[in-house]
Amino acid sequence: MGINLIRLLLAKGNKVVSLDLVPFNYPEKDKVTSIVGDIRDKNTLLKTMIGSDVVVHCAAALPLYSDEDIISTDVNGTRNVLESALECGIKKVVHISSTAVYGIPDHHPLFESDSLIGVGTYGQAKIDAEKECEEFRSRGLSVTIIRPKSFVGPERLGVFALFYDWAKDGKNFPILGNGKNRYQLLDVEDLCDFIYLVSNAEVSKANDTYNIGAQNFKTIREDYQAVLNKAGFNKKIICIPAGSAILILRVLEFFKLSPLYKWVYETVSKDSFVSIDKMIQNFNFIPKYSNQDALIRNYEWYLGHQESFYGQSGVSHRVPWKQGLLRVAKFFF
Repeated sequence: MGINLIRLLLAKGNKVVSLDLVPFNYPEKDKVTSIVGDIRDKNTLLKTMIGSDVVVHCAAALPLYSDEDIISTDVNGTRNVLESALECGIKKVVHISSTAVYGIPDHHPLFESDSLIGVGTYGQAKIDAEKECEEFRSRGLSVTIIRPKSFVGPERLGVFALFYDWAKDGKNFPILGNGKNRYQLLDVEDLCDFIYLVSNAEVSKANDTYNIGAQNFKTIREDYQAVLNKAGFNKKIICIPAGSAILILRVLEFFKLSPLYKWVYETVSKDSFVSIDKMIQNFNFIPKYSNQDALIRNYEWYLGHQESFYGQSGVSHRVPWKQGLLRVAKFFF
């Protein structure tokens, strides 16, 4: 998300400062002030924010990180960001949360007013981070909380690279369940456009919490099949029983033999979509990309940039995740 947002901001004539754990190695490096650092270091945050008007906080330790790193980054780090923003006189903070705060719900669509139930350390940490945001709102800081669905687009790899790897190699692709559930996604361009919109909005609208996801989406089987159709090998989405597969994935996760974590495999066979009515009503903003548009756009970017991340792997969205034993399963599809 970060690099897509930076490119949007530069295109609109803004001055941008980027704080990241790793060096800024994109073609735009001469157009931004890039700082290597950790949001758990408040001194670095204070130096980074001086002179800025808006802070977009999208740093997070993902579910594949250790519990200690997730809590120290997602909760304590968020508190550091908010404290530093307040001390530096920042006008607005945009906090990127997650629909993981809703857990595994019993109804859809999900509204911003629904109960928050975290699944695992990551889900709970995202809830606790939002509580920090609410506290700083009470202290006079304008904080927009955005809860995006899983977003895809240029530069996005992570778990989606697993799917695209199977698609480009002409493999069928397994999904859990009967594939008839609706699982909303989001294109990163739509997310960045909304971030820019709330960053420039009056406080009465910006100082609030918003869901965002694609307006148009079908069943998970239909949406992912669109990528296999694009790949051109006449392959299909293969539906497998969720119950037994989840038990196997739990074991593989425990022994660190799979890139999939609980919130992914426990929810992928269920409906998962949020209401975006509040966003539309307050900002008249409608995401332009459907699930299928976003997935195909991301797949095409993946095909065109394979050489740039060949041989890389890790636990961020900037590189493909290790497939573990799922690479063996690939041969049977």
